[in-house]
Amino acid sequence: MDKFLTQLGEIFQSSKYLELFLGDIWETTYSTVIATAVAFLLGTALAVLLVTGEKDGVRPLPAWFMRLLNIAINLLRSVPFLILMLFVLPLSKLLLGTTIGTAASIPPLIIAAAPFVARLVETSLREVDRGAIEAAQAMGCTPGQIVWKVMLPESRPALISSFTTALITILGYGAMAGAIGGGGLGKTAINYGYNKYNYAVMLVATVLIVILVQIAQSVGGIAAQKSDKRLR
Repeated sequence: MDKFLTQLGEIFQSSKYLELFLGDIWETTYSTVIATAVAFLLGTALAVLLVTGEKDGVRPLPAWFMRLLNIAINLLRSVPFLILMLFVLPLSKLLLGTTIGTAASIPPLIIAAAPFVARLVETSLREVDRGAIEAAQAMGCTPGQIVWKVMLPESRPALISSFTTALITILGYGAMAGAIGGGGLGKTAINYGYNKYNYAVMLVATVLIVILVQIAQSVGGIAAQKSDKRLR
């Protein structure tokens, strides 16, 4: 216990640790935001295909294509993130020239999160009132117009909640990426904390991650609430 308190005191008294944690917060934040934004765009596109392409959707697609799409999404969702990251790291090497660091963890984060986002958004889109879609079809709207002007606007609160959930999930994935060369708070918790038996560093890094999660959850909850027409 005395050793832990000593380590904790060193953290709060040393400018080195302050600079380290501030840098880690920035790295964790920007990698999470970028990965979430790209994964959400890809996941939303996949979700639109899943909902509109089914047999009674607004733009049915071949049954074999829909089966393959569902299988691919389910398979990617089933692979544990750390294992998936090891498979995808060659893509980071190809795109970025490295497999180590914060930037290198972004492609695996996107690929791991996109199928998860697709299922979240799919659920949100399925909650849209069928009557509103049928009314749009009766007025002669194209499938694209139905998606952009009916389905996505009507499901906005659920989509914001899905985005928040995805961001928090990717934040957790990014922390785990520190175990195999990723950057940010996860790297510090493992390299400077666990590997060096400095449990105070682990504690501070974990607390900072929890704070980021709470901020994301609060902001996302407020945004979803304000966008819900039923609460106005």
